[in-house]
Amino acid sequence: MEPARKENPAHEQKQSKPPKKGKRPKRYMSKGMKEGISGYLFMTPTIFTIGVFVVIPILYAFYLSLNDVQLLGGIGYEFIGLENYTRTLDDTRAMIALKNTAEYVLIVVPVQTCLALLLAAALNSNIRGKNAFRIIFFLPTVTSSAVLTIIFMWMYNPDGLINTFLSFLSLPTYNWLADPDIALKSIMIMNIWATAPFFMVIYLAAMQDISDSVYEAATIDGANWWQKFIFITVPILKPVTFFVVVMGVIGTFQLFDQSYIFSGGSGGPNNSTLTVVLLIYQYAFKSLDMGYASALAVVLAFIIMIVTIIQKKFFGEEKLHD
Repeated sequence: MEPARKENPAHEQKQSKPPKKGKRPKRYMSKGMKEGISGYLFMTPTIFTIGVFVVIPILYAFYLSLNDVQLLGGIGYEFIGLENYTRTLDDTRAMIALKNTAEYVLIVVPVQTCLALLLAAALNSNIRGKNAFRIIFFLPTVTSSAVLTIIFMWMYNPDGLINTFLSFLSLPTYNWLADPDIALKSIMIMNIWATAPFFMVIYLAAMQDISDSVYEAATIDGANWWQKFIFITVPILKPVTFFVVVMGVIGTFQLFDQSYIFSGGSGGPNNSTLTVVLLIYQYAFKSLDMGYASALAVVLAFIIMIVTIIQKKFFGEEKLHD
């Protein structure tokens, strides 16, 4: 007889265990997803800031424009729909403010754009002392707008520097501050002088980025400096001009501080310096008509948006470098 085999309980226990299942492969995020998450994390502070200080105020302003807002004795809202918007059509001062602002934009923007382009072309040439001229021309831009306005008010006095200079040249003098036909023009002159240097720097930077080989080829073909400027420089700078014009339109539509200081906040004389933003300020903080002021602000934003779209269609979508 064969001896009985000894059973190995450990061996049987080992055989009775079910086979181990294979481990699932770890899932890793793709590189694009990681970069996207990282990008949004870096943008979070900016998105939060824009949302709190830009998007929410815009939505709240639109909400106010649909209501009759009571500020005295507790804040109250009464929904009135589009009444604040239709009210602008019957508001004589709103029409005057819109007319003054449109006149201001149509005169200041083209003049300051052309002046900035000519100054940049002059400083981009080989004139003597161009570095000193750059500093001198740019000084008005770094000076406070309120300070510039006060200085020009002193110059615009009947016995001020400008009338004294005009008298010396035997030219007619003007009552720059009190004449309704002249008051808005005086603000235009000051604003053109103060803002053109800023756009000059933008044009100058773009001009210095144009390759010299383009001008050398034009010189070989017999082009003079004027032909180079008109047929080479100006077309190449078309995208820059679009940016300058858009920024100029937005800035001029938002004219407030110069008009406020010149007229003491009234928009005078005879509403000649009344602008849309100054009118919004008067309704919001003097008349406490916050709903109507918000409606005017929305209308102004809509006008600026429409004008910008028209400019984009006019200038096209060319790039500075292809």
